[in-house]
Amino acid sequence: MTTGESELRGLVTGSGWMIRALTVVRDSGLPDAWIGAGALRDLVWGERYGDGFDPTTVRDVDVVFFDPTELSREADDRATARLTAAWSEPPWQARNQAAVHTWYAAKFGGDPITPYRSVAEAVATWPEYATAVAVRLDRADRLVVCAPYGLADLLGGVWRHNPARVDIAHSRQRLARHRPAQRWPGVTVVEPG
Repeated sequence: MTTGESELRGLVTGSGWMIRALTVVRDSGLPDAWIGAGALRDLVWGERYGDGFDPTTVRDVDVVFFDPTELSREADDRATARLTAAWSEPPWQARNQAAVHTWYAAKFGGDPITPYRSVAEAVATWPEYATAVAVRLDRADRLVVCAPYGLADLLGGVWRHNPARVDIAHSRQRLARHRPAQRWPGVTVVEPG
């Protein structure tokens, strides 16, 4: 385990809210299910660069899973409903990463994308390096980390565009919408471009 993983594990396990969310996801029965992106960033940056983590400010809890046998958007809705039935408080948003290629171009424009072969491959395309991280609890309650680019930007408070899938225009829109430097003093923003 790296020093960064140890630090991330400490932040995650120190949050009763996040542990409960991870337990709900694990126990949901969704295949290869993880929590990542914004909720994880909000926890880490709230604790390290803000006034602490406030779960009520989480816009959505991105739950990713991998099920190549069911690629419909209705399956995503059913997965989200399953999580909500288990715990209604978080704003769950479940997305089957095996199905992203079926809707990505229609939603975000551009050419069709190649189907992902795993959750890790999908996570590697998320919009910023700091949010290209996911975690899950295994059956023995151990925290498992998926961080294709490492944890330096997440733990170091760096908002930096990941060009793997998101273009510069969308990156700038995300930066304007999320306002990371205002939300978390001490976070460094690397302008896309």
